[in-house]
Amino acid sequence: MRAGAIYWRLSNLYFWFFALLGALLPYWSLYLQGRGFSYLEIATLMATIQITKVVAPSLWGWLGDRSGQRVRLVRLGAVVGAISFAGVFIEPEFFGLMLVMLVFTFFWNAILPLYEVITLRGLGSDKARYGRVRLWGSVGFIAAVAVVGTLLDFIPVASLPWLVMPVFLGIVVSSFMIPSEQGQVRERSGGESLRGILANPAVIGFFLMNFLLQVSHGAYYTFFSIHLEQYGYSSVSIGLLWSLGVLAEVVLFVAMHGLFARYSYRQIALAALALTLVRWVLIAEATQWLVVLLFAQLLHAASYGALHALSVQYIHGYFGKGHHGQGQALYSGLTFGAGGALGAWMSGFLVEGFNTDVAFWGSAMATLVALWVTWRWLRPPPSQDSSG
Repeated sequence: MRAGAIYWRLSNLYFWFFALLGALLPYWSLYLQGRGFSYLEIATLMATIQITKVVAPSLWGWLGDRSGQRVRLVRLGAVVGAISFAGVFIEPEFFGLMLVMLVFTFFWNAILPLYEVITLRGLGSDKARYGRVRLWGSVGFIAAVAVVGTLLDFIPVASLPWLVMPVFLGIVVSSFMIPSEQGQVRERSGGESLRGILANPAVIGFFLMNFLLQVSHGAYYTFFSIHLEQYGYSSVSIGLLWSLGVLAEVVLFVAMHGLFARYSYRQIALAALALTLVRWVLIAEATQWLVVLLFAQLLHAASYGALHALSVQYIHGYFGKGHHGQGQALYSGLTFGAGGALGAWMSGFLVEGFNTDVAFWGSAMATLVALWVTWRWLRPPPSQDSSG
């Protein structure tokens, strides 16, 4: 298959997967608020989006590594995830909605770690193009945020599930556009054992850094839209501000290869975390000033874009071919899953007891600890030339 065709096939699922995230993250807390849930209930429900990442990616990553049938597993996750999401339309109460969200996110969260491996394998020796493939996820996120935000200025937020469902169907269709894995055999891990890799202090430091980073994002992913609404921003403005952050991420992904060539992984990680700390302080203290808020959203390029691109390279370098799927799953589960869920839940207590400003100060404190961990333990991964 020609390189151009592979590029577009790989990019397509990223577009729809992150379009779903763009339809959910900025507006789902507003939908839950409209349903009458308390701040702590909203935080708990939003945490379910992350909590299934603790288990699901590890299970699906293990199945992918053992069977070699990652494309089939991605398709299964897409189809069952879409069917499960339909349970939202019966408008269940708190525990019923939690069950629906746990089921659909269990299958939806299986997709990305499997697909990261499919993408890196599909790119072969041209892994530097990963950022340009992955940026289409950011484009999908921006498109969904803009379209849904605009529509919600004309229709009630209770209609949000009807806007999300077509995006889920886009994921299903795009999952069947991935070339089938013909003749795949079970992969056997070679080289260092998984336990040996996880015992490496640099790997422990890497996961702890990302865990704390995602704890710091808990207030952002759970209460940023409510925070903005409290300061008088409209649905369209909220959507545009979310989109600006992801647009900055897109620019970063395009430029990331040049940054890798010029700076060390350690330098990039420390600079990105320092900028993340600045971002949370600005949101906590200066949301009323649009110019400052715009700058804070541009720093999403550091707090997510740079650190995610760097982390994908770390996983590939440390875990190699035999443990690659499990490495991606652990990255997703321990950081986005456990870290994101804990951050969302803790931010719920802070908002319930104080306000959203205090929740973002909590984010800043978590980032400060992440900076210390990174300074103390982060080391570059081994050469990736032979890791597949």
